Amino acid sequence: MNDSKVKGSRPFAKYRQVEIAGLKSGRRGKHHELMQGIVRELTTLAPGSALEIPLAAVGGVGLANLRSAVHRAASTHGLQIETIADEGNFYVWKAKTE
Repeated sequence: MNDSKVKGSRPFAKYRQVEIAGLKSGRRGKHHELMQGIVRELTTLAPGSALEIPLAAVGGVGLANLRSAVHRAASTHGLQIETIADEGNFYVWKAKTE
């Protein structure tokens, strides 16, 4: 007889079950504050200007991950942006809307 399952119950579970309704929705990654700061500054950015973000000052985030995170954060706030980078800086600005 298999003791791992009692009639009418689920098999032995390693993980606890929780109700979906009690879970937070949305993503709060490890660089949430950095992204919030960038988005906040983007919303007040003068037309024709870009934010210059030194790559050495972003806590070891790689360029590809930084670009993806900024695009996700901007999109969440309804901002369309453009980006470019050079060897030391990441530049981001609001895209022109036609």
